[in-house]
Amino acid sequence: QMQLGESGGGLVQAGDSLRLSCTTSGRTVSRWHMGWFRQAPGKEREFAAALLWNGLSTYYSDSVKGRFTISRDNADNTVYLQMNSLKPEDTGVYYCGAASVGYRSSELANPNVYGFWGQGTQVTVSS
Repeated sequence: QMQLGESGGGLVQAGDSLRLSCTTSGRTVSRWHMGWFRQAPGKEREFAAALLWNGLSTYYSDSVKGRFTISRDNADNTVYLQMNSLKPEDTGVYYCGAASVGYRSSELANPNVYGFWGQGTQVTVSS
C-alpha cells in the first residue's frame, strides 16, 4: 500500500506562485511514475504534469506547460509541483497520483492508470 498526502494549496492572486508538495509513504517514490492532476467544480479530473519513475522525463498539459514544473526529492520521498504565473483557470483541487512503472509515458495523462491518490489540496486563484 502507498499513502500520498498533498499540501501547499491556498488562495492567491493571478500572477502569483505556489509550490505543492506530495509526501509519500509505504513505497519508494522513485519506483513509480508520479503525476499531478486537478479538478475544478463540476468538471472531470484533468492531467497537469507527470514525472517518469527514473526522473529523466517530465510531461505537461498544454495549459500548464512553461508555467508548472514537476520534480521529486528521493531522499524525502516527496514530489513537488511548482506553479508560476497562476491564472484563475488554474483553480481547483490538486491531486497527486502514483502509477506503476508498467505503464508507458503516453498513458500518464489518463487518471485511470494511477493506482494511488492523495486526498487533494485546494488551489484558488483570484483575478
